[in-house]
Amino acid sequence: MTPAVTAARLSKAYRKWGRTRAFGTLKSALLGRSLGAALAPSEVVVALSDVSFTVARGETFGVVGPNGSGKSTLLKLVAGLFKPTSGQLTVDGKVSALIELGAGFHPEISGRENVVINGVMLGLTRKEIERKLPEIVAFSGLEDFIDEPVKTYSSGMYVRLGFAVAVHVDPDILVVDEVLAVGDEAFAHRCLDTIAEFSRRGKTIFFVSHSLVLVEELCDRVLYLEHGRVKGLGDPREMLAAYRLDVAAGEGARLATEHRKDQEILRAPAHSPIEENPPLPDASGKQDAEPPPEQSLEQKTPLRRWGNRDVSITGCRLLDASGAERYAFRSGESVTIEIAVAPRVPTADFVFGIGIFTPDEVCVHGTNTEIDGFLPKSLDGPGTVRVTLPRLDLGTGTYLVDVAVHSQRETPYDYWRGACRFQVDSEDQGAGLYRPERRWTFSGGVSVGAR
Repeated sequence: MTPAVTAARLSKAYRKWGRTRAFGTLKSALLGRSLGAALAPSEVVVALSDVSFTVARGETFGVVGPNGSGKSTLLKLVAGLFKPTSGQLTVDGKVSALIELGAGFHPEISGRENVVINGVMLGLTRKEIERKLPEIVAFSGLEDFIDEPVKTYSSGMYVRLGFAVAVHVDPDILVVDEVLAVGDEAFAHRCLDTIAEFSRRGKTIFFVSHSLVLVEELCDRVLYLEHGRVKGLGDPREMLAAYRLDVAAGEGARLATEHRKDQEILRAPAHSPIEENPPLPDASGKQDAEPPPEQSLEQKTPLRRWGNRDVSITGCRLLDASGAERYAFRSGESVTIEIAVAPRVPTADFVFGIGIFTPDEVCVHGTNTEIDGFLPKSLDGPGTVRVTLPRLDLGTGTYLVDVAVHSQRETPYDYWRGACRFQVDSEDQGAGLYRPERRWTFSGGVSVGAR
């Protein structure tokens, strides 16, 4: 069977014009410099480079990647809106594109007239449009507004009418680009039902969405694009896992940069004396461990740290199982919190603690060396304390790490709130912060099957 879509070393570049290339008249262009130089673009931006794939008939084919990766450009090439710069693209079948829905509607005429014009542009005859018009209007839910000028429509109404026209063209290949982000919940469900019906009827679907759950649910295969190139092509779960890891790694690199900047600021000594009856932070997750009252604007940054600095925390970082510094993890991975410390004078009275919190200060976990059964012996010079969590069973999100050292009587030496920030990505769709391993069993009259 002939494939629905075949791309072979497909590339697309855009010409970018700069102000330095502009000229006022043809005469000025001819006199000032050669016409060829005047008409040359300032820069060429490559949107797609050497992309190859084949889509079978009846396949739902997903495309994922970060903004600027070339997803929309690829769909517009498949829809015939653009021509490739190089390479070959073969599309076998009638295409209907759900891209920038309603962009071709004329604002001054009615929705009904726009449906007719739009249908003709998509290849329908006037008789076919008139026959399908009641279905199109009913699907859009705009019966009360179909004879009003389109300029009075909201953006959601634009999309509903555009989607209704596109799906009633009855194409062989349906191209869907992030159109479900606009519209109410009921209409979004109607769109998804329509896409599922297309799939059941053996239609080929190109699907782009930032909702990875939706991509995994609907698609048979997924193409992962990055910077206009193919990063991966295959099973949806495998490609989406790779994409999530790359997103987490990028977020981790950003957090690492912020972390280093924060550490430079917060390493500055703060030798102000502690209060007579200070709060007793022990980083064990107790919510009554609060910093001193608000100080002046110049002292706001040091409020993230407090204590008398008899023992100072000189650094904090996160390590993965290989010992590499990282700030983005998959749920279930190992993480080590490394704390560098230095005493002002040797001491045998110390307790080290850590706490993990959400950005809105919900305690996820907290402990210290005293809780875990370690007795202090000596701290007579700079040293390193590490606590390893073999399985970071947390849900997707951003988390903060507090680190602290205090006396056994809980006099704070150094409490560092938010010393590290890290990102967790989890494929588990369960609710809450905790992602434990789990096992279900069924007996008696209960019978279930695997998805």
